[in-house]
Amino acid sequence: MIDAVRTLVNRSWLDSAREHAREAPATTLGLGLALLAVVLLFAQSVQRIAAGEIEGAVRYALLGGAAGCVATALGALPALVLRSIPQKLEDSMLGMAAGMMLAASAFSLILPGLAAGEDILGHAGLGAGVVVLGMALGVLLMLGLDQFIPHAHAEGGPCGAGHERCSRVWLFVLAIALHNLPEGMAIGVSFAQGDLNVGLPLTTAIALQDIPEGLAVALALRGAGLTNIRAVLVAAATGLLEPLGALLGVGLSSGMAIAYPVGLGLAAGAMLFVVSHEVIPETHRNGHQTAATIGLMVGFAVMMTLDTTLG
Repeated sequence: MIDAVRTLVNRSWLDSAREHAREAPATTLGLGLALLAVVLLFAQSVQRIAAGEIEGAVRYALLGGAAGCVATALGALPALVLRSIPQKLEDSMLGMAAGMMLAASAFSLILPGLAAGEDILGHAGLGAGVVVLGMALGVLLMLGLDQFIPHAHAEGGPCGAGHERCSRVWLFVLAIALHNLPEGMAIGVSFAQGDLNVGLPLTTAIALQDIPEGLAVALALRGAGLTNIRAVLVAAATGLLEPLGALLGVGLSSGMAIAYPVGLGLAAGAMLFVVSHEVIPETHRNGHQTAATIGLMVGFAVMMTLDTTLG
């Protein structure tokens, strides 16, 4: 982990980042705009967090993020005795996780965002526009992080600034961290108004899909050469991004009233980006598209039922 952190701050990484910025100015500009929006949204809510005005929302968000972290660790535990599982089963499990993330984005983020936007602005079209703006910011944020954070794609290989200075194991760990950040942000945003009807279904869905994801991460780390105990510990540690992301998410959406639908859209956009850019391609690259698609449909249906039952 120390090597990975050093890569993010050393001069070689800065040089590589500058080169990436010159090669992809549009992505760099998009990341800058997204980060500026994130900073502004977060800054205007810090005062309320410090004053304890949203103490309940922060507590719910941290508990939700902790649930995702624990689920990741529980999912990783079977790797203590398993070295691998059938690829078809793994693709089906990841497909189910993708379906739950898609449904969570739609039912627990976008729909409440549309309702909140319409209520605040008094017009359905304007409310939708605010949510779409948030989604665009979420996509720009993930595109930029994908460009500048060193990590490894299962099929495309290493990418991101400074990836050549990271080991294959830590490139994979950083990729998982990029996956978990928007999940944590989604949990935090969903609890920003202290509404369990929004936050509970989403947190349940994310925690459930973190279980197969934790196992997949641990098994991949074992395949990369880590011992079984170390692979489980590292896989569990990747879940720590979820409570951190949850704290960021609740901060982004707890200031001005309009920040709430924007934050919901941002989290939804980031999650949809991860599902389309990473998870679905990974489940389809081994020739098990049908099994993965069935898993996706099952996951979507489970999440839809949870949202209806718990929401």
